[in-house]
Amino acid sequence: MAFASPYQTYIPLPSDSGGEDDGHEAHLSLVPIHIVTHASQLPIEFLSPSPEKQLVVGFDCEGVDLCRYGTLCIMQLAFSDAIYLVDAIQGGEKLMKACKRALESNFITKVIHDCKRDSEALYFQYGIKLHNVVDTQIAYYLIEEQQGRTRAPDDYISFVGLLADPRYCGISYTEKKEVRVRLKQDPKFWTQRPLSESMVRTATDDVRFLLYIFYKMMEKLNERSLWQLAVRGALYCRCFCYTDNEYADWPSIPTIPDYITVEESAPEQEILSVLNIPPGKMGLVIGRKGASILSIKNSCNAEILIGGEKGPPDKVFIIGPVKQVRKAEAILRGRM
Repeated sequence: MAFASPYQTYIPLPSDSGGEDDGHEAHLSLVPIHIVTHASQLPIEFLSPSPEKQLVVGFDCEGVDLCRYGTLCIMQLAFSDAIYLVDAIQGGEKLMKACKRALESNFITKVIHDCKRDSEALYFQYGIKLHNVVDTQIAYYLIEEQQGRTRAPDDYISFVGLLADPRYCGISYTEKKEVRVRLKQDPKFWTQRPLSESMVRTATDDVRFLLYIFYKMMEKLNERSLWQLAVRGALYCRCFCYTDNEYADWPSIPTIPDYITVEESAPEQEILSVLNIPPGKMGLVIGRKGASILSIKNSCNAEILIGGEKGPPDKVFIIGPVKQVRKAEAILRGRM
C-alpha cells in the first residue's frame, strides 16, 4: 500500500554493465522514505514471503543500548525502490510481530553490517529469530582471505570503514561521527517522537548503501566463501541469543555442500560453542588490558566473543571450524 512521503533519498544501485570493478558509476535512484507505524504500510511481498517473490533488503536496527535488555526503537528496511523506517515505539509489538515471518524467512535475504546485537534485541524483545542474513562485516573478511590478506584477531571493519573502501562505495560517512557524539550526549535519542528530520536521515544512511555493497560483494565471493558466509551469518545471529534451551528452537546450520567437499582442501564444518565462566574467573580469561584473550585469539583460527557490559556477562562465545573451537575451549579452561 503506497503512502505519500515527505522524505526522499538516493539509493546507489549496480549499473547494467555487469562487469566486476569495471569503473562504471553506480546508478542513483531517488526513492521515498516511509515511516511505518502499521503493518499495512509495508510491501505485501515482505509481510508474506514466498519462493516466487524472493527479496534482498538492506537491514539495520536503532535503539537505546541495543541488546536483550535495551530498547529497539527503529528497524530500517532498504528496498531498491523505497526505504521503510519501521517505528517499533509507535507501532509496538503488533507491528514488530507482523514482520516476524519476513525476518525469519529463507525467501528474504537481510543484508546487514554486524548482526549480533540486532539479532539479540529482536529475539529477546519480540521472539524473532533473525535468519538468512548476509553480514557485510563477515563478507568483507572472506573476500580479504580469498585475496591472500590476513586479518588481525581484533580487527573488525566498521560500517564507516566499509563505505570508505573504494572497492565497495568509496564515500566518506562523516555524519556518523556526529551521530556518535549526539548519542553520548543523549543516550535516549532514538526514543524521541515524532522522528526529526535528522533522525530520519541518520537511520536511512545506515541502510541505503547496503544493497549496492551486497551486489559488489556477491561478484567477488567464490562458492566456498558463499557457504562460509551463510554459516557464519547463522552462527552470529544466534550467538548472543543464548538461553537454557541452547538454540534448540533456531533453524539448522547449513551443512557443507557436496560441490565443496570434493575439493582437495574441503572446509571443516563450523560451529558455535558457549563456555560458562565461573564467578570471578572472567578477569583471568580476559587478562590485563585484554592480553590473555588476545593471545588465545592469536593461537586459534576461531572468533572469540565476550558479552561484556551488554551481556551475557558470564559466557564466552567461540565460532569457527570444529578443531579450532575445541582448541580455544581447552586453552580457555586452562586459563580458568
